[in-house]
Amino acid sequence: MADGGARAGTIFVGGGEGRIPQHLVLKRANRHGLIAGATGTGKTVTLQILAEGLSRAGTPVFMADVKGDLSGISQPGVAKGFLAERAAAIGLSDYVFEPCPTVFWDLWGEKGHPVRTTVSELGPMLLGRLLGLNDVQQGVLDLCFTVADDQGLLLLDLKDLRAMLTHVGDSAAELRTVYGNVSAASVGAIQRRLLSLDRQGGETFFGEPALTLADFLTTAPDGRGTINVLAADRLIESPQLYGTFLLWLLSELFESLPEVGDPERPVLVFFFDEAHLLFDDAPDALVDKVAQVCRLIRSKGVGVYFVTQNPDDVPEVVLGQLGNRVQHALRAFTPRDARAVKTAAETFRPNPAFDAAAVIGELGVGEALVSLLDAKGVPGIVERTLIRPPASRLGPADEAERAAVIARSPIGRRYDAPVDRESAYEILAERARAAERAEDDAREREEREERRAREEAEAEAADHRRSRSRIPSSRAPRRTTRRSRRQSVGESLAKSAARQVGRELGRALFRGILGTLGRSR
Repeated sequence: MADGGARAGTIFVGGGEGRIPQHLVLKRANRHGLIAGATGTGKTVTLQILAEGLSRAGTPVFMADVKGDLSGISQPGVAKGFLAERAAAIGLSDYVFEPCPTVFWDLWGEKGHPVRTTVSELGPMLLGRLLGLNDVQQGVLDLCFTVADDQGLLLLDLKDLRAMLTHVGDSAAELRTVYGNVSAASVGAIQRRLLSLDRQGGETFFGEPALTLADFLTTAPDGRGTINVLAADRLIESPQLYGTFLLWLLSELFESLPEVGDPERPVLVFFFDEAHLLFDDAPDALVDKVAQVCRLIRSKGVGVYFVTQNPDDVPEVVLGQLGNRVQHALRAFTPRDARAVKTAAETFRPNPAFDAAAVIGELGVGEALVSLLDAKGVPGIVERTLIRPPASRLGPADEAERAAVIARSPIGRRYDAPVDRESAYEILAERARAAERAEDDAREREEREERRAREEAEAEAADHRRSRSRIPSSRAPRRTTRRSRRQSVGESLAKSAARQVGRELGRALFRGILGTLGRSR
């Protein structure tokens, strides 16, 4: 596929008669970007044509399909009059239709390969954000993770975390001197939040086999990068889970990929649709972390592109790092809309030929203000641009087409069957069973000792009766016998008391040792 202004090492974004063609420089594509605009103005098409261009250059792509219409990228486009008109208007020659190599993913495993991670991998900060915890509850959750790490207990799924919280709550007195206070109310509040998360699909998301990020970095046999499409039309109904999942992916990439500087093309590009969900109600500490990750992850060859309606949906500390920008139309119907238009216009390098703020409200569907970094990393002057048409299908793939793509996926059946190996839940349950068995054994020993004591007392009483029957009936011997009996009864009581004290001490010591051994197992 060619165009009149084609340049090596770039992706043609669009142009138009009398307009300067716009190209995304692959070497600068890891400097992140923003695609913004009101609903129905063409953001999805812009995302699609960028993903196609990156794939042709050999760069894998990840994108969340919020509305369900991005699945069409796996199918060849269909000739339509308005597509041909657009291709002619921007001077796009040799316009042909072709599908992209695609892998479908789905947290529920219904529209793609299942996506899972473990509780430990998500970590307490993101999990606390997912659960909407306050500072005190977050402190208890942090403590829970620390105790699990110190005791070698794996937190893989939600039942592991529930068991660990119960363990921490039950052991609060013992843990206090080392880890600090554990609020029973906070433990209960976290447990209730976990039940709510379970209903949102958390039980499916947390577990094994966990996603291996290398499966996002594959290429097709022809060298094109794989486009990973996450089915998010159902996931978006749980916005906290959606946002946290995408932040987890970003942080995992940051932690796992090596430094590569500015490669000739990105190692991977992430498109985060409905970007405001990543930041809504996010604490400042989390926003700062996202900003830090965005700032540093570009040196690992990863580009992050936020797709949203208004630029001010993205915090300024993050927005300032987005070098490549495509702004579709915004309508200033409210004061907030007017502020958004002004913000969008002010973020561009001005073009003396027009007023960007005024043009943003005039843009048609598939038209945008575009400013991309040049080869030296300098933002280009903003230009009014007609976005090129996609080569893949506009609109969703049907169920049969999706199933065919999944069937021939290079991922195979690697993630299909869940695995439940021994972790915190199983270990703590076995400890509880061992403690119950120990108590049962101690109770049985006590009962045996009590039976033996009764039998000894009965045998002693029988011996006493037999000895009395053999003694002559004189007064002195009878007095001696009574004294002897009183002495025997006293000795019996003393022995019984000693046995009881011994049993209590032995039982306490046994339970203490069992508890210590249980905790060290």
